[in-house]
Amino acid sequence: MGTMILLYYVADECTSFLKGGGLMYLKKLRHTFVTVEDVLPLFVESVGFNPQEQDFIRPEGYPYYHWLQTVEGQGRFVFNGQEYILSEGRGILLKPYTPHSYFVKGKWSTVYVTFGGASVVNILDSLKLNFSTLYTDMDQELFIKIIMEMIKIIEEGSEFSKLELSNSLYTFLINLRKYGKINNQPSLSHFFDKIRPIVEWLETVYAEDIGLQDMADHLNVSSQYLNRLFQDTFSVSPYSFLIQLRIRKAKEILVRNPEIPLKNIAFLVGFNDVSNFVATYKKLEGITPKKYRNLLVKK
Repeated sequence: MGTMILLYYVADECTSFLKGGGLMYLKKLRHTFVTVEDVLPLFVESVGFNPQEQDFIRPEGYPYYHWLQTVEGQGRFVFNGQEYILSEGRGILLKPYTPHSYFVKGKWSTVYVTFGGASVVNILDSLKLNFSTLYTDMDQELFIKIIMEMIKIIEEGSEFSKLELSNSLYTFLINLRKYGKINNQPSLSHFFDKIRPIVEWLETVYAEDIGLQDMADHLNVSSQYLNRLFQDTFSVSPYSFLIQLRIRKAKEILVRNPEIPLKNIAFLVGFNDVSNFVATYKKLEGITPKKYRNLLVKK
């Protein structure tokens, strides 16, 4: 019981420290799991807080993905032949077996999580996080809070703790994708804030005859810049985004109004003819709109 009370206190101090400054954690926290037979898509191998980091030299790296983030103070981190100062608001994500070392520079407290999983490579690839890099200008409270919640889950000892940890880890990675800034470059959320007006506009005019220049004119930017914004935010061109939006709207109609003919749906979402609509739908969804509709019909 004493450990649980301590952890709640530590978790609360984590938030207080980040908001008000000056509070210190009470002790070093580390939890490690045996993962040989773990087949979860994502699993936590270790997680913890270190009130005073130590020097580490790992010429062969660590066998799992490794996130290390500064809570207070700073340290010197070296990997891929580059040296970085890991100060507050900064974190490092390393791929497995990435040679690295880090050295204390006075007071340096950190949080960390190491992880793997049966689908970890695919998940990180899809989130565009599968590379070793430095993250800067982070929302420190957000990411530390998630890690401290992982520790809380472990200390509570739930029979579903591994599943809950997997869920927390996925939340952590999603937020890293949304808000992480790599080497002071803008985050995904920064790009989306710029592109939000055109996305909201397309939600209302997707059925109209819209081209790339129309989109660029609406945002008052060049077509080249608009294309780069969409690529940075969604990894697709503006026109591909529009087509995906039209197909999503078509699916909504198929669900809500199963009696409407396909040729009418094609027109309602911006396709000139039903054959193009059906071919595009099948290409994106792997199934024709007619077959999708049949799946929704009650037997």
